[in-house]
Amino acid sequence: MSTYPDAPGHRGVETSIAAAQALASKLGPLQRMAEKAIREAGRYGLTADELAERLKKDRYSIQPRTSELKRKGLIRDSGQRRPNSSGKLAIVWVAK
Repeated sequence: MSTYPDAPGHRGVETSIAAAQALASKLGPLQRMAEKAIREAGRYGLTADELAERLKKDRYSIQPRTSELKRKGLIRDSGQRRPNSSGKLAIVWVAK
């Protein structure tokens, strides 16, 4: 069985485990879509909210993919920050 970041993470709680299991078959495609979109954004990069909007996916299914891609060494924090939908500053991700 795969482990994080190649499998969805969970907190060891029943509902979290169930959510991770439900996502497992979609994880690879979501990671590839996210990495491609971030790569295509170039130096401008994308926040998690911008990435979710670009992919027309729920932010809660996309934001964890940025942590996974960072762990895999495929993307990095650009050092830039832009406001997210709540008005707080968010990391702008760029491809490595």
